[in-house]
Amino acid sequence: MTTPRFDIIGQALSDASRTRMLCELMEGRSFTNKELASAAGITAQTATAHLRMLQNAGLVLAEKRGRCVFHRLANAEVAGVLEQLAAIAPSSHLHLAQRRKAGDIAQLRSCYDHLAGPLAVAMTARFLQRGLLVEENGGFRACADETWQKLGVSLPQKVSAADSRQSFARPCMDWTERRLHVSGPLGKQILTHAFDRGWVKRNTHKRGLQLTGLGSRALAEILNLRSEALIDV
Repeated sequence: MTTPRFDIIGQALSDASRTRMLCELMEGRSFTNKELASAAGITAQTATAHLRMLQNAGLVLAEKRGRCVFHRLANAEVAGVLEQLAAIAPSSHLHLAQRRKAGDIAQLRSCYDHLAGPLAVAMTARFLQRGLLVEENGGFRACADETWQKLGVSLPQKVSAADSRQSFARPCMDWTERRLHVSGPLGKQILTHAFDRGWVKRNTHKRGLQLTGLGSRALAEILNLRSEALIDV
């Protein structure tokens, strides 16, 4: 019987500089060694050694593009595991509340390839309230509804005994809210559509996204969800 090497993963996550680099990569984009070194507050040489360990643990991939080598998370599954670990990692709720008040935590941010943060949690809650999503066997099942099309989502057409819709819409524990937001291909489609339609744009905040006026109006019209009501959540 093969035993999972949790020790390798544990060792890779045991250094604060490595976890800071992983958090930077949770944005879903690729970064160079120097960019990650700057984010972690370490030298490029030290970052190289850390990134090599993360690659050996299967958490990060390196891709050469021209003269530069870019690093990214290995896949969406790694991002999901990291988000789950962040949700159970020791953290003070009071500290999180203070950070929100200070503007250090964005109301909306990217969690690799899907939306996260208070607004994403509120959107997921609205999906559940309206029956667009159903909690089933510890996961989400997306139900047919014209609302999805307005959000840029195409549901899987084939339904079988091994229905893929639960993996299509996966619950992800939001690390700041300790509540679920939706991930998986459904979450990715929503974020992609939001970028394409100009509903959200990136800002200078780490992983933070800015909800535009277009996006705010779209959420109000499609989900009757008003983002300004979440500012003090």
